[in-house]
Amino acid sequence: MKKLFIGISIISTALFAGCTKDITAPDFPDAPLAANYAKGADVSWVSQMEAGGIKFYNNAGTQQDLFQILKNKGINSIRLRAWVNPADGWCNTADVVAKAQRAKNAGFRILLDLHYSDIWADPGHQAKPAAWVGQDITALKVSVSTYTVSIMNALKDKGITPEWVQVGNETNNGMLWEEGKASVNMKNYADLVQAGYAAVKSVSSTSKVMVHVSNGYDNGLFRFIFDGLKANGANWDVIGMSLYPTAANWQTLNTQCLTNMNDMVTRYGKEVMLAEVGMPVAEATAAKAFLTDIITKNNSLAGGKGLGVFYWEPQAYNGWQGYQLGAFDATGKPTIAMDAFLIK
Repeated sequence: MKKLFIGISIISTALFAGCTKDITAPDFPDAPLAANYAKGADVSWVSQMEAGGIKFYNNAGTQQDLFQILKNKGINSIRLRAWVNPADGWCNTADVVAKAQRAKNAGFRILLDLHYSDIWADPGHQAKPAAWVGQDITALKVSVSTYTVSIMNALKDKGITPEWVQVGNETNNGMLWEEGKASVNMKNYADLVQAGYAAVKSVSSTSKVMVHVSNGYDNGLFRFIFDGLKANGANWDVIGMSLYPTAANWQTLNTQCLTNMNDMVTRYGKEVMLAEVGMPVAEATAAKAFLTDIITKNNSLAGGKGLGVFYWEPQAYNGWQGYQLGAFDATGKPTIAMDAFLIK
């Protein structure tokens, strides 16, 4: 997700403003979900929210631990972002490990999201960590490797093995700018991805490495990134996507996303995951339809290549940090959108 929260769900709204089709979607997928299908949530804000006195409630109005509420809604996987040295400490290695311990103890699988930045990394913002500023590409590859091994070992020391690890977040134009900007030097970006990939595998050979790009409906963007990575010798296991539609355009974007997902499977033979999804909290009924449909579409990929769908910070409510795309209402209870994850 991004540092600019207001309006980020309105991706391509102008293009699809006339798409006001019926928002209903089937209550159940066309076929049962794969046994290991990931129904996930990124809850990286949870420790910061709790420290600020924010509480969470189940639909009966009873205060509960967030992880239990999510589990009761069918969530089986947790995504956690990691920043190298954030100014306020939230999402640093210690905070990530603490949240990962909670997730593991609650029985969740874990997706680790390495931003390789001290703050939000997204399509328009891929700033190096302050400690890496001034490094050339050779030094940056070493920094990526050293940091990745360090956080993976910090988790390993607590008996935690992430099932999936992102090397970069929404890297539509690479990461660690300017050296790793894909449109300027795809080889540099590919080398950074490969450094992260090798570092993850050196600690945990079973963890699947993901490259994550936003706008899951944009096939041209995905071909640009993954053709470039392939041509320059980078490895990855999973293609990660973001998708943030509205009630007006979700059907159009989901159809385009399915076309893109199928192309990724055919073109590269890789698995595909929706690592981030969200919709305005005020559109909860439409959000449930959107989620049910995108889960169904992802699950339909040939060869079981559709791995799962993760909602981004569903527990953020009452405009926490200016964010309006959560799936909990103003009283801190899950909206109907979260019921989409109850499908089996």
